[in-house]
Amino acid sequence: MDFARARQTLIDSLRNSIEDPRILPALSRVARELFVPSELQSSAYDDRPLNIGFGQTISQPYIVALMTQALQLEGCEKVLEVGTGSGYQTAVLAELANSVYSVERIAELAESAKLLLEKLGYRNITIGPAGEKLGWPANAPYDAILVTAAAPGVHQDLLDQLKEGGRLVIPVGSRWEQELLRVTPRKSGNRVEKLGGCRFVPLIGPGAWQE
Repeated sequence: MDFARARQTLIDSLRNSIEDPRILPALSRVARELFVPSELQSSAYDDRPLNIGFGQTISQPYIVALMTQALQLEGCEKVLEVGTGSGYQTAVLAELANSVYSVERIAELAESAKLLLEKLGYRNITIGPAGEKLGWPANAPYDAILVTAAAPGVHQDLLDQLKEGGRLVIPVGSRWEQELLRVTPRKSGNRVEKLGGCRFVPLIGPGAWQE
């Protein structure tokens, strides 16, 4: 299969949907076929989520692009990702931010993502295990936080880890259907913007859903 051609076809299909001129070039530099199981590589550039084992998925490329765009990255940011998964979204973030911290509760996924990202030459990514609190407080504050699983609400633990003026992008709703939100904390109250409907696997852990 010609992955380069398939990748370009996908990128072209997203041009009318993504406005930030940095996002699609970043996606074009990340080989999605490397982040999916070998038996699904022929579907790597379908614009849909794919199973990666352990009940988890690699997100739809359009959603990856949309969520990344919503973070409003300029290149100097320190970003937290909650839910490493395959590492695909992590790599896209690393193409656009100064440093990326990512937490994952499933040890096997965290290890495989770490090995792959290191093999691909990323040196601005740090992956760690999900802890007793949502996020990674030890490395806070962050300029932006991206949550790649569905939460029942916007938890204060995540907002507390943002710098002033930081952005939190998170899918919020039920286990089966959510609204993608961008939350910007302000002294006068949080600004909440709705970015559209979505479907993610549930966020499991403290401050989220129970297994």
